Amino acid sequence: MKRPHRILGLLATGLAVLSAPLLDGTAQATETPVAVAPTGDVHIPPSMRAQFYHGQDSSVAEFPFIIAGLREGGSRPQGQTCTGSVVAPRKILIAAHCKAAEGKKTFLYGLDDLNAGGGTRLGVVSYDTHPKYVNFDQGYDVAVVTTDADIPVPNGQYAKVATSADTELNKPGKNGVGVGYGKKDFNDDSRDVTVDKATLPIREGSNCQGVGAGFQDATMICAGYSNGDPTILPGDSGGPLIVDGKVVGVASWSRSDFKWYSVYGRLNNDMGDWVAEQIGNVGSDSFTLGVSPASVQVDPGRYISTSVTSKAGKNGAEKVDLTASGLPSGAKATFQPASITSGDTAKLTIETAASTPEGAYPVTISGKGTTDTATAKLTLTVGKGTPTGDVKVTVTPGSGTAGAGSFSTVTVSATGGTGSLRLSASGSGLPISPFFNPQTISSGGSSAMQVFAPFQAGNYPITVTATDASGKSGSATYTLTVR
Repeated sequence: MKRPHRILGLLATGLAVLSAPLLDGTAQATETPVAVAPTGDVHIPPSMRAQFYHGQDSSVAEFPFIIAGLREGGSRPQGQTCTGSVVAPRKILIAAHCKAAEGKKTFLYGLDDLNAGGGTRLGVVSYDTHPKYVNFDQGYDVAVVTTDADIPVPNGQYAKVATSADTELNKPGKNGVGVGYGKKDFNDDSRDVTVDKATLPIREGSNCQGVGAGFQDATMICAGYSNGDPTILPGDSGGPLIVDGKVVGVASWSRSDFKWYSVYGRLNNDMGDWVAEQIGNVGSDSFTLGVSPASVQVDPGRYISTSVTSKAGKNGAEKVDLTASGLPSGAKATFQPASITSGDTAKLTIETAASTPEGAYPVTISGKGTTDTATAKLTLTVGKGTPTGDVKVTVTPGSGTAGAGSFSTVTVSATGGTGSLRLSASGSGLPISPFFNPQTISSGGSSAMQVFAPFQAGNYPITVTATDASGKSGSATYTLTVR
C-alpha cells in the first residue's frame, strides 16, 4: 500500500554533477546549475539529506495524458528516466535533455505504478528537440517524441499545451501542479516509480538566479520553494507543470542539492508555438459528435429541434447509436434516425411537459459506435431563459463532496453575453485556483471545472464566473464539502 504522503520527484536528471557538493545549501553566484542528467542516475551526497520533499499520490485516471519515459540500462526500476505528456495519438511532449540519456528509449503508458506490470509499451520513431536547444541551462529545453503506435489515452484526453497566446499562465502568484514518475527520495532508496503530484507556486524569475548560466525569463519558469519542499527530483524531467488546465512548462532543472526552486522550460512563448507545429492537426481514431445549434430554448409544454452531426475517425465509417441524458423532468428526446453512420446527421427533437421546471440544463448527447463512445454537449433552456446580453452561469451539480487533497470535477455552462465567455473561479481556503477544460467557451457551451480539495474538512463555497468580450459577467456558486 502506498504511503499517504510521498516524496515528489520531478526532474529527470541533468547531465552530470558539474559542481562541487553544496554543503551549506545556499545558492552562490558561481554555482553550476542543477547538474542533473536525463539518466536518473544522479547520486546526491548523504550530507544533502537535511529534509524530505513531499508530494501527493496521483494516478493516470487523474492525469490521463501522463506517460513514463524509459531507457535500457537505466538504474531506476524499469529504466524509468523521464516523464512526458501525451499530446496526440502518437506524440509526447518532454524535455529536450532527456534525449541525451544513453540507452534505447521507450515509453510505458497506463500504469500508476510502473512495477505493477502491464501497460502499453511504445517505441520511438523520432525524438525532435527544439532547433535552438543546446543544453538544459541554456533554455529551449523542450522536445516532441513520435511513437511507433497510438497511445491509448481514453476519450482523447490529451494534454493541452500553452502557446504564445496564453500570456498570463506564467504570471508570478499563480499556482501550478507538477506531475512525475521520478524519485520520491534523494537517492531512490524506496525504488518508487509511481505517479506523484505537487502544487508549485510560480515565482519571480529573480528567485532562480545565481546558479549556473543563470535563469532566463524568456525560456524558463521559476516555481516552487526556496528550500525545495516540495521539488522536482531525478526521473521527473519533461513532466508537466499545469496551470489553468494547460501545460505551461516541462521540468528542466534545479540546483545540484535539490534544496531549491524547480525550473521548468516555458511554453507560453515561441517554444509552445513550436510544439503546436510538431503536433499538427492530428486526426482521431474515433468518430466525433457535435450539436448545431448547441444552445436551444423552449417554453414548458412545447418542443424544440436541433441537429446532431458526426465525423468519422481514422477507423472509417461505423454505426453509431444515439442517446441523450441530463434532461429535466417531463422532457423526452427523440432522434431521427436513432442510429446513424458516422459522417451523417440526425435530427434531435426535445419535447417538454407543462410541468417541466424552468431553467438551463446541460444535456449530454452520446453516440455508441463499434470502436468507442463519443459525446457532445447541448444547453437546453426551458422558459424565458437569460435576457439578451446578460450572462448566466450554471454549475452541475451545484455541490459535491471530496476527500482532503483530492480533485472534484463538475460541469460549468454559460449563456448570453457578447462573443466568447472566459471562465474563472475563486474561493476562500482553496490551495490552488480551480481550473477549466476549456477555459473559454461559446454561449451555450460547457466546460469541466476541476477543484483541488483543501486538506482541512469543511464547506468551501466557490464562486464561478463567466465574463464576455465586453467585460459583462455572471456568476454561480458551487459548494465543495471536504470530508
